Amino acid sequence: MKITIFGTGYVGLVTGTCLADVGHDVVCMDVDANKIARLEGGEIPIFEPGLEPMVKANVAAGRLVFTTDAKKAVDHGTLQFIAVGTPPDEDGSADLQYVLAVAKTIGEHMQDDKVVVDKSTVPVGTADKVKAMVQSQLDARGMALNVDVCSNPEFLKEGAAVEDFSHGARIVVGTDSDKVKQLMRECYSPYIRLQEKLMFMDVRAAELTKYAANAMLATKISFMNEIANLAERLGADVEQVRRGIGSDPRIGYHFIYPGCGYGGSCFPKDVQALERTAREVSYQAELLGAVEAVNNRQKQTLFSKLANAFDGDLKGRTIAVWGLSFKPNTDDMRDAPSRTLMEALWQAGAKVQAYDPEAMREARRIYGEREDLMLAGDRIQAVKGADALVICTEWKEFRSVDFSWLKEQLAMPVLIDGRNLYDPEIVRQAGLMYFAVGRGDSLVEAG
Repeated sequence: MKITIFGTGYVGLVTGTCLADVGHDVVCMDVDANKIARLEGGEIPIFEPGLEPMVKANVAAGRLVFTTDAKKAVDHGTLQFIAVGTPPDEDGSADLQYVLAVAKTIGEHMQDDKVVVDKSTVPVGTADKVKAMVQSQLDARGMALNVDVCSNPEFLKEGAAVEDFSHGARIVVGTDSDKVKQLMRECYSPYIRLQEKLMFMDVRAAELTKYAANAMLATKISFMNEIANLAERLGADVEQVRRGIGSDPRIGYHFIYPGCGYGGSCFPKDVQALERTAREVSYQAELLGAVEAVNNRQKQTLFSKLANAFDGDLKGRTIAVWGLSFKPNTDDMRDAPSRTLMEALWQAGAKVQAYDPEAMREARRIYGEREDLMLAGDRIQAVKGADALVICTEWKEFRSVDFSWLKEQLAMPVLIDGRNLYDPEIVRQAGLMYFAVGRGDSLVEAG
């Protein structure tokens, strides 16, 4: 099939590359000429395991082409995927300006019938707005062409996006058109040969499904962080509690790991957007508000534990930070707990020595050069001479540590584990003060 993807960000690049990899003829369009030039030169602007070799192979095979030419992009594909960003507006609602700008572009240039596929995460009712925008441009041009708009939300986990696209649990398509169903089945046929996982539903149901899925997962995380905070004050080990409830198949182990809060490009903005949507239809989504409030509070946990360990005086201290991305296997630092921690440390007069396997360039882009931030070359350099170490991201290389060695590196034997990676007893036997999430530490002593 001839397929056009508008947007070469995380979702657009993964979608376009994966569809090209199974034989489709894909053109990816972006207004950012610098990004397109980088992609054409073989440089991938994001870190995602397995993506770079796949992009290069499909570009070399001629199945994947990048362009800034909107007319070329619209002319190319029967299916026109919209995969641009929907950042949160000031009131928390999803900003649709980029989605509608693409719809306008399609309407301005289309010369034959098209199917517009909303791949971006968009509020319920967006398909109607997209169709109205395209139709308004066609009317202005006096063109009697047919445009169908369907919803095809993405369910990609950063760090496992290629795997999720290729072997995900479901492919949701919102449409009431038999023609669109046939075309979308053809588009995804390479991925459903062994298992029928293509789910057709109403457009509005598909739009809501994406938000509901992310809100559910965010709720599980915030719930477990609530239990962790309670366990901490009751003298219980939340890791034992987690195993106890996770063994129940009705609950399961996914997304019940306590920590220092969720971040990234999806959960924070999608929970906010769904809550805003609820307000627009005069419904108060109290649970969603609580999920967001708990997460925002949880991101303060690491700084609070550090402050307790140093009796509230962090001025002049040097804090080592392992992990800057919001989760492993990505360089994404959007809404990452590490940012909340570092910014609070700087405000308190402390310095940061940070290391992340993939997010160093992103950290430098966000914060630039500053005297109170040293971006280390590896985890060893990050801890040398620091007063304490904080774990923000559970990268594999942080899971195994010689704690006796670590104690020798630190000026003060303080380890704050924001991801509960270590056994408290083993750490303490090495002579370190160990503060984790929901496993009993100075918060209990402080009452």
